[in-house]
Amino acid sequence: MKRLRASLLQGSILALAAACGADAQAQIASPPPGKAVVVMYRNDKQPVAARVPVIVNADRLGDLGNGEFIRAVVNPGRTFLRVGDRILTTLALQTSANQSYYVLIEAVPGLTPVRVEMREMNETSARRILAQSRPAAAGAVAAVPRAPAPAAAAPLAAAPAVAAAAPPPPRPAQAAVPPKPAPPPPRQSSIAREPVAAEEEEEDTDAERRKWRIAVIAKTGAFKLSSASQSLGGLASSYDKSSKPVAGFEAEFRHVDGFAVGAEVFYYKNDITAPGTTLQGTQTVVSTTLNGKYYFGGESGMFHPFVGAGVGLSGAKFGGDLQGKASGTSVQGMLGLDLRFNSVGLYLEYKYLSSTASDSANQKIKTGGSGILAGVSVAF
Repeated sequence: MKRLRASLLQGSILALAAACGADAQAQIASPPPGKAVVVMYRNDKQPVAARVPVIVNADRLGDLGNGEFIRAVVNPGRTFLRVGDRILTTLALQTSANQSYYVLIEAVPGLTPVRVEMREMNETSARRILAQSRPAAAGAVAAVPRAPAPAAAAPLAAAPAVAAAAPPPPRPAQAAVPPKPAPPPPRQSSIAREPVAAEEEEEDTDAERRKWRIAVIAKTGAFKLSSASQSLGGLASSYDKSSKPVAGFEAEFRHVDGFAVGAEVFYYKNDITAPGTTLQGTQTVVSTTLNGKYYFGGESGMFHPFVGAGVGLSGAKFGGDLQGKASGTSVQGMLGLDLRFNSVGLYLEYKYLSSTASDSANQKIKTGGSGILAGVSVAF
């Protein structure tokens, strides 16, 4: 008889525990009226000991370890989940009122700091793992406070063999204290003030910065003046059209889409003679221009043909038996090819430079010309 009573008592306790467990699982996913529930649970394929912070909208709900879950009550609409410390993983859900959503979180093994993956799961798959999970150390924190549980669930707390103590009668002189109102839910606009948003904005700025590269070009070659005979100081002068030496240096900002802007300094020198006299001199020209180019092919491949144009100033200085200075505006057009090997390229360019300078007596001197230049380009 005693064995029969013990068996019946043990069976009652097991049945009550099963009922309480089923009720607890139901309450995990049961949203309050007009709200939605998001259950985030962690189940690593290869267990990782580190815990990760969990943020829902603007609220940090706690740190989640392997085999734990966190339940969040949210307003219907766009809900943002962020998990991680220095490396963040984000997920956006469109939630509806009176609905439950399940999100699986898995830590990636072998990474420091720890990184996780998140994905939405169906209720059947989630409940199998939740049945073996426990609440996170911070408890089942909600993003929107939930109303207190009804008192009707109190009879489940009484064991069959223990009698509940009778509550004391209420004091007639005291009025019932009304419950404190729940605080208002967090505003969705607070997301913009999170540190996470600042980090995402910084990442976007870095990505935009990486679209531009700095390149420098050094070049030399053959350059010839367009006018071989001019009047200098009232004397008919003859130029050696072939310039020696010829050198150019250019720096530019290159975009991954092929556009480039930069500045160039171009130097060349020519000998001058005055027919019928023994006078000899030199003309040294320095042209400084702002250039714009377009490289075909963007950043991919080796062959990058280009076209470009520039505008700036040119200055001419005369030496030897002919002394003086002149300056004026200059414009140029370029086309060529940049053969790139990673960050280093072989540069080939045809240049046409048009420039007219004026001296102190307002005498016009043509200092422009054209030529073919070759050099090396280096991108950083």
